[in-house]
Amino acid sequence: MKLGCGPAWKMAMALGEQQRSTVWLARGGLRPTRQRLALAGLLVGDGMDRHVTAESLYAAVGAAGAKVSLATVYNTLRAFCEAGLLNEVVVDGARSYFDTRLDDHPHFYWEDSHQLTDAPAEELVIAGLPDAPEGMAVSRVDVVIRLKRA
Repeated sequence: MKLGCGPAWKMAMALGEQQRSTVWLARGGLRPTRQRLALAGLLVGDGMDRHVTAESLYAAVGAAGAKVSLATVYNTLRAFCEAGLLNEVVVDGARSYFDTRLDDHPHFYWEDSHQLTDAPAEELVIAGLPDAPEGMAVSRVDVVIRLKRA
């Protein structure tokens, strides 16, 4: 018997992706609505880490056949961030990426292709940070290394 070819295997994969999405949403305390499940399935259904923009996720959900508006995609990505399920990485004033990988790690931003990828954290050394102003605490440090062709 060949694995991975028949309808039973495809159904099992789809059920695994749906279960992974449902568990992911529950971890953030979010109700699994139809729209959230559709977006969560594209973000974490296969268990891989990814970086998406709202526009790229909107295009992917449309290609998957789900009916979700761009405004819903934006609102849902914000809700996922507020629930601690995603990190927003701002690369400039007009472009944000949403990262499914939650640990502290740097990023490469490829200016030619507008792609965001993980950079090797073990090669980054941060010797120190300035003291936060009185009454404030550092919540996160984002490192985005911009790349262009030499």
